[in-house]
Amino acid sequence: MLLIPYQELSADTLDGLIEAFVLREGTEYGEQDISLSDKVAQVKLQLQADQLVILYSELHESVDIITKQQWRQLVKQGELENGAF
Repeated sequence: MLLIPYQELSADTLDGLIEAFVLREGTEYGEQDISLSDKVAQVKLQLQADQLVILYSELHESVDIITKQQWRQLVKQGELENGAF
């Protein structure tokens, strides 16, 4: 798995990745209906705040967004080669 700095992605690529993540996650936002663009903006803020990271799996040829805590756990378990971030 490779850590992908969000800053290195084009704006269109980042938006598409975040949209796919938000739609796949189906996160419950309570009784309020939140637009896709608002959800994307929330995820961008979390990436900028270093709360989320983007990982690329060479094995599965897929990209995912996970929490920094989940990433640290993967490093601890030895599933990532480079724990620097």
